[in-house]
Amino acid sequence: MNIVVLCGGISSERDVSITSGTMVAKALREQGHKVVLLDAFFGCTEPYERPETLFGRAAGDELILVGEKEPELDKIWAMRRQNNDSVLGDNVLEVCRAADITFFALHGEEGENGRLQAAFDIAGIKYTGSGYLGSALAMNKTLSKKLFECSGILTPDGITVYAGQAPYADAGFPCVVKPCSGGSSIGTSIVNSRSEYDAALALAFKYERAVIVERYIKGRELTVGVIDGQAMPVVEIIPKAGFYDYRNKYQAGLTAELCPAPISDGITRHIQRLSEKVNDILMIEAYCRVDFLMDAEERLFCLEANTLPGMTPTSLIPQMASAQGKSFGELCDEIIAASLKKYR
Repeated sequence: MNIVVLCGGISSERDVSITSGTMVAKALREQGHKVVLLDAFFGCTEPYERPETLFGRAAGDELILVGEKEPELDKIWAMRRQNNDSVLGDNVLEVCRAADITFFALHGEEGENGRLQAAFDIAGIKYTGSGYLGSALAMNKTLSKKLFECSGILTPDGITVYAGQAPYADAGFPCVVKPCSGGSSIGTSIVNSRSEYDAALALAFKYERAVIVERYIKGRELTVGVIDGQAMPVVEIIPKAGFYDYRNKYQAGLTAELCPAPISDGITRHIQRLSEKVNDILMIEAYCRVDFLMDAEERLFCLEANTLPGMTPTSLIPQMASAQGKSFGELCDEIIAASLKKYR
């Protein structure tokens, strides 16, 4: 197949996306596909007569490891030649239209909130992952938490506060403060006092005007992938210090990830069925990863679903696939096959 791997973009998870995209592109080439790795924000600026000719060119991709902090997006904007406000770079739609499918290796709001998916739908371009509706429902934590509650799925009690709203209501301490539509724990804080709460709100509002404040659940962090409606092995996440923040997610050796998780068969089956239910409730297509906390009473609280989970060297979906005996390339092919079902 001719495949565009679309990565980069202009979200705070840009660096994570580039790493995911580079690994996916390499794996798909090893599977026998012709691949173009394309930055969604900068686009394709090299000359070509027809976009189809790009798929026969030699690859020169270089793996970019994720740093300890998210990128400074104003500097990324300053590097761009185009003098417009579009989040899509030169020739992105044209090159993607020439492919058999576009593999979305995008992360963060601009890649996962459904807007790009809707644009590709309108343009008649096939892509991996969920459609626009499932993407939008999963990315907006206010909406997804309401759907969990209506469906009888436990989720931490919380409220949504908005920039300019005064006074800010708090949810008691300890609590978690995080952007409503963010990812990779960017802008997230665990708060134990009013002064910490005010600082946490200020941090979260740097990324978004809507912020979730929810009760802190002390417990074990568990996550489950779902591909084509079927749950994968469960992973337990154990940061060596602090919580599972941006640094602990992407710096090798800072977090222990146990797959399969050391939990009972009964809890394993329960969390897998819950993950499949979340996948259905949020109308997610193709694949996702669902995150939970399990408290001391073994109650499972659903935090969120990720419709384009990471594919970096430290990411969790590849570890689940490995536990099933699948290579990274086989996982990528499986994601493509599941995604193509949207178009039948």
